[in-house]
Amino acid sequence: MQVNTYKLTFVFTFVFMLVVAAVSVFQSAWAQEMIGFTDSKGGALKIKTEYFETAQAKQFMSSGKNPYTGDKSALESGKKIYHLYSCNQCHGSNAQGQTAHGLTGPRFNHAKSAEDKGMFEIIWAGTDGGMSAKGKGLMDPNDPENGMSPDEVLKVIAWIRSQGS
Repeated sequence: MQVNTYKLTFVFTFVFMLVVAAVSVFQSAWAQEMIGFTDSKGGALKIKTEYFETAQAKQFMSSGKNPYTGDKSALESGKKIYHLYSCNQCHGSNAQGQTAHGLTGPRFNHAKSAEDKGMFEIIWAGTDGGMSAKGKGLMDPNDPENGMSPDEVLKVIAWIRSQGS
């Protein structure tokens, strides 16, 4: 009986090690597929890959394209998040501009806002010109869970784009 228990323990340990190795390889490959994000100064913007939890956020992370564009449910969520984080206080209730520039284009205060990736970077990390970071862990350095997730930022961007140009 002890020999069988030993063999069984060995098999389970071996299988466990194979699974751990496979997950490690998958995570490394996934991290390599991540597009490069930059801050407003052109430096590398490091965002924890584990923040990209949803399939849509993962798709964006590798392509830079917002999969929520035109998604009615995402647009409704994006509008709520936009107002929850008080974006409307500076950018207006429909992102048309108020005390800060409008976000709908065709003219943007930051040219990179014309692309989803660029607008994501600005919302996530803020700008040198007054807008604070809204990304998870950056919005409140004392609370790494405070701030928008990548998924929430993408929904806000989708809603902003739906407001026209």
